[in-house]
Amino acid sequence: MLSISQLPSFSLTTAKSLRYPSSPSSSLSIFFSFFPKVSNFVRASSGIPNLVACSPTEISIPRVNNAGLRIEETVDAAKGKIRLDSWISSRVNGVSRARVQSSIRLGLVTVNGRVVDKVSHNVKSGDEVNCTISELQPLKAEAEDIPLDIVYEDKHVLVVNKPAHMVVHPAPGNPTGTLVNGILHHCSLPCVDYSNSEEDDDSDEETFSDDEEMTTSPSSYAASVRPGIVHRLDKGTTGLLVVAKDEHSHAHLAEQFKLHTIERVYVSLTTGVPSPPQGRIEIPIGRDSSNRIRMAAIPGGVSGGRARHAASRYKVIETFAGGGSALVEWRLETGRTHQIRAHAKYMGVPLLGDEVYGGTKSMALSLLQKRVSRSDQEEIIELISRMDRPCLHAIVLGFTHPCTGEIVKFSCPPPSDLAEIVGLLRRSGL
Repeated sequence: MLSISQLPSFSLTTAKSLRYPSSPSSSLSIFFSFFPKVSNFVRASSGIPNLVACSPTEISIPRVNNAGLRIEETVDAAKGKIRLDSWISSRVNGVSRARVQSSIRLGLVTVNGRVVDKVSHNVKSGDEVNCTISELQPLKAEAEDIPLDIVYEDKHVLVVNKPAHMVVHPAPGNPTGTLVNGILHHCSLPCVDYSNSEEDDDSDEETFSDDEEMTTSPSSYAASVRPGIVHRLDKGTTGLLVVAKDEHSHAHLAEQFKLHTIERVYVSLTTGVPSPPQGRIEIPIGRDSSNRIRMAAIPGGVSGGRARHAASRYKVIETFAGGGSALVEWRLETGRTHQIRAHAKYMGVPLLGDEVYGGTKSMALSLLQKRVSRSDQEEIIELISRMDRPCLHAIVLGFTHPCTGEIVKFSCPPPSDLAEIVGLLRRSGL
């Protein structure tokens, strides 16, 4: 159901710690210089300037393979039907859903005595399920020496500031040079070729992510990769992403994504200004029938089976160029593919630089070129002409540490391309 409602307030939940990249002073200077209003929002929630750069208390978690673990149970009286992989995942601890799906595909699961190899098979009350957890699958990507901006790392998790144009995990069009390739090298894990199989398009998995949660289960490229990709960001999106370094952490973080307890805050530049300036948009998102590489906000799509529930909260932080653009803060209640980009397009304010969703360079220039001071017009043309990605940055990431139980929070300054445009628009002062 369509819902764009105003919100009375918008603030981050208090956390025990807020961490920055390796050079906090310079990073904070850039962050607060270009995003003073967002930074005030972060200051208020984190207790800055009383930052405590503490390390979580380490708890040794034994590495358990779980291969050969057997489940023989009868599905209880649940409401309606439930996916087989979801039901098995709910019955075992410390095993990722991706591994459960692998067990199903390998023919290690029977329902009422018959082998079922489809992860989306529905089970109902009274069904007898036998499952044997498969061996851990080999890594399916090659380690590559790729520079990474590590924001935080311990024995269990890794938080990375992903640059623009880096794909998170290997796929048919991007077999190398991905974040996964770089992390495998960083963690000194072996190089193993990956297979070329398809994603499960029927999955309703919500524990992985894209900008936003990975709404289909990872393909064999990433399903068994350890360190485990718990969520992902679009190729053009920059900012914070957490990676699990062991299966226990992967399962724990995946559950937090499923329960929507992960805190994710994004900032973007839009073409135009959202109206109202603060609110919540709740419109299902599904594949665009006219363009298969694009998602679309589809009112009523859930009932028709064409889309899935999606809700975003947004707040205009600052407007520029007489309403030609706005710095907008987003918080996600769900995590659908391209959720922010699709919702922004639906609201009539596509992200600046997002050619796929309508935030084209020509649109941006038509809105901004004549609304900035004459002395800045050449520079704004140059900056927008160079912008080859959506202006979207994952600025805050918070979660419960899977091994210490501590609430940790991280923030990362925006990259220079986004910061330069904001700086010019603010300096122009129109």
